[in-house]
Amino acid sequence: MNGIDRLVVLLSKLPGIGKKTASRLVYHILDADPAYVKMLAQEISGLPDTIKRCSVCGSFTEIDPCLLCTDEGRDTEVLCVVERPQDVRIIEESHEFNGRFHVLGGLIAPLEGVNPDDIAISRLLGRVRSGAIREVILALNPTIEGDTTALYIQNTLKDTGALITRLASGLPVGGDLEYTDRLTLSRSFRGRFQL
Repeated sequence: MNGIDRLVVLLSKLPGIGKKTASRLVYHILDADPAYVKMLAQEISGLPDTIKRCSVCGSFTEIDPCLLCTDEGRDTEVLCVVERPQDVRIIEESHEFNGRFHVLGGLIAPLEGVNPDDIAISRLLGRVRSGAIREVILALNPTIEGDTTALYIQNTLKDTGALITRLASGLPVGGDLEYTDRLTLSRSFRGRFQL
C-alpha cells in the first residue's frame, strides 16, 4: 500500500466520507499549493495540543473556560443541553439562543453500552442544583436515543425547580406533507401553537 492509498484509508474513516470522496480529497491535496498542504497538516497535527474540552460546558475550546461560558452578556439562567460540541456551533450560528450550554458527550443507548453514567448527566445535575438555572432546554435529536436521554434528564431534574423544555420538532420549512414520515407529522400536531 502506497502513501496515497494509506491517506485514502485514513480519510475514509472520517464521518460522511467514503472511499470516493477520500480519493478526491487526496488528489486535491496533491494538486494543491505545498504551503497550503503543510499548513493543513500542521493544523490537524496540532489539534490534540491546542483544543481541549471546556471544564464548564464540555464543548471544544482553545481557552478554558470557553468564550461562551465567560461571556457576561449571555443569560446565565438558561442552559441548553446538547449531545455534541458541534451542536453548540449549529445553535450559535442560528442566533436564536443567548444562554449557556451543556454538552452531554453522547446519548443514552443501552444496546450500544452507553448508560447515563457514561455521559455528562451528573455534571448537568450539579450545574442545575447550584440554583442559578431557571430553565433547561433539551436540544437533543428526535431519535430513540435522544428521546430516552431527554426523558431520563427530565426525571433526574424534576425536583430541582428548573423549568425543563424541549425544542419543538415537526415539518421543515418548504417541506411537503406527502414526504413527511408519520412520527414527524405526529410531533407537528402535538407541538402546534395558537396563531
